[in-house]
Amino acid sequence: MKTRFLGHQEYVPCWKAMQAFTDERDASTPDEIWFCEHQPVFTLGLNAAQEHLLAPGDIEVVQIDRGGQVTYHGPGILMIYPLIDIRRARIGVRQLVTALEQGVVDLLAGHGIDAESKPEAPGVYVDEKKVASVGLRIRRGASFHGMALNVDGDLEPFSRINPCGYRELEMTDMKRLGVDATLEETADAFLPLFLNRIGLSNHSAGRETTIHS
Repeated sequence: MKTRFLGHQEYVPCWKAMQAFTDERDASTPDEIWFCEHQPVFTLGLNAAQEHLLAPGDIEVVQIDRGGQVTYHGPGILMIYPLIDIRRARIGVRQLVTALEQGVVDLLAGHGIDAESKPEAPGVYVDEKKVASVGLRIRRGASFHGMALNVDGDLEPFSRINPCGYRELEMTDMKRLGVDATLEETADAFLPLFLNRIGLSNHSAGRETTIHS
């Protein structure tokens, strides 16, 4: 499995790169996990209702091919993109979502923070405030898109939408919860927790830094 720390990425080129990777991979292609952050952007899932996009202002709005409603990505939000052949790994979509969620729950528990996931509303919550959102796409038996973990950023844009389709849902981030960490430190801490949850704890994860354009 390859791990790529991509730094700051424009959203659309990164999304197109995920699509291309998924379409071009074959049975021998190693799985990858990409970590990055994006410029401010609102993304709408396949079935997203426009009514949940309240006042986007000057922030770009992009209709994409993942599940879920509308959410916001921007600086200080760690994007976690697992590009995994789930058929080969013999895992289901629910297992992958759970592994992402529980990886964050485990990460926050290490800082003494009690977080939880909700089967009826995917993501991770602390005191009813959402700290991480999940939205996946499965194509050709492989996953792309993934999770947005709020680390330390401007949360004001979330007030311009109904996050994930929920009115008055409050958002938070790790900084506001008392965790002082960079995006890369957060990615480094999250990765082994996620791999353990997905049953890949004995696999080695190579470390690369690559810019996709």
